[in-house]
Amino acid sequence: MAFQTIRGTFDVLPDAHDTGGSEIPGAAAWRWAEGVVRGTMARFAFQEVRTPVLEPLDLVARGVGATTDIVSKEMFVVERSKEAYVLRPEVTAPVMRAYLQHHLDQRGGAQRLFYIGPCFRAERPQKGRFRQFHQWGTELIGSDDPGADAETVANLRAVYDAFGITGTRLRLNSIGDAADRPAFRDALREHFAPHADQLSETSRQRLDTNPLRILDTKDPAERALLDGAPVLTDFLGDAARDHHDRVKTLLDGLGVPYVEDPLLVRGLDYYTRTVFELESDALGAQGALAAGGRYDGLAQAVGSKRPVPAVGYAAGFERLFIALAEAGTTLPAAPTPDVFLVCLGDAAEAAGFGIAQALRQSGLAVDFALGGRSVKAQMKAADRSGAAHAVVIGDDELAAGAAQVRDLGASEQRPVPIAELAVVLSAGPAARESGPSPVHG
Repeated sequence: MAFQTIRGTFDVLPDAHDTGGSEIPGAAAWRWAEGVVRGTMARFAFQEVRTPVLEPLDLVARGVGATTDIVSKEMFVVERSKEAYVLRPEVTAPVMRAYLQHHLDQRGGAQRLFYIGPCFRAERPQKGRFRQFHQWGTELIGSDDPGADAETVANLRAVYDAFGITGTRLRLNSIGDAADRPAFRDALREHFAPHADQLSETSRQRLDTNPLRILDTKDPAERALLDGAPVLTDFLGDAARDHHDRVKTLLDGLGVPYVEDPLLVRGLDYYTRTVFELESDALGAQGALAAGGRYDGLAQAVGSKRPVPAVGYAAGFERLFIALAEAGTTLPAAPTPDVFLVCLGDAAEAAGFGIAQALRQSGLAVDFALGGRSVKAQMKAADRSGAAHAVVIGDDELAAGAAQVRDLGASEQRPVPIAELAVVLSAGPAARESGPSPVHG
């Protein structure tokens, strides 16, 4: 092959296939999963937004944070006519940009928004982690009420409940307000400084720039250093503490289980107060299915003259599919036609186009072989197609005005007037896409 997919990317094909050790579901499974997400969002009154995959570099750098791994190491940058753009590595900053640009606050009330689409990061590809990956997420913009945080977490749980995913843990923490963190950063530096020689080069850099990020380390040796480390909840101001307590009270009232984790932080600079992460053992060491939190300072970071309170989360489809596989969920297969048209001879083939069109207009899915293939070859193609019925038309059938309809499952055949084919075949068409119910429980 002269050309293949770029490392860390993949094709979605009609059928599932393997790429680099990762199983990529077929297109029908992706459509089903997206439908489950959209159905849950509709029940929570979230409305869809779609932003460009190409955004200004400064938007992402200012929104996500210059010291984050995303900005410092993982962005795909495009330069043209002295302007710098980036393939979006996340969608929260672009959605906030769209909210501000189009004055969505004028629609009235807090805006309940969700998105589905691809993102891009120059990470090392591994199981469930790609350079082009696919996310869904919510952004509830315009409310500083703790209820917005609880509603966002409840939505996250509802999506995974709809997929039937169990055995997950929701970790919850508060990282306080901006005014709460300087003293905590100093305490962290004091804790880690005597152990600096045991930190990785990345963590030593974070010790100077953003020591909170060390708390997010996955390195076992560095995790051991977290024992006895100061926790941010001890540094919370009254406002942040009251907010956090209210969020927990609301989640308790909703029956949404969570585990308080005082070491939980998020890797993006725009977070404040509530942060949360949903984990699954099915994903191994990198166990996050979804994560999010409150980001009241993002709007001003990307140019707003006033603060805009907001909370949201992002989740990955690729990691969802791993969890579904571990749960034994049967994903939808490629759709099959209801009818395969077998045409014998030139006259039948010419008439077949019109017959196929009439059947399609009645709502049936119709396939047929092109190029005047033999009857044997066409019948083999009909069997491979998965169609419920084959409709056989030759010169005799055209003269009689009746086609032979064969039930490909039972191998039974009967004549049906051509004018009545749509009615007869529509009486019990095979389900073209099957799969798990989009709502469980």
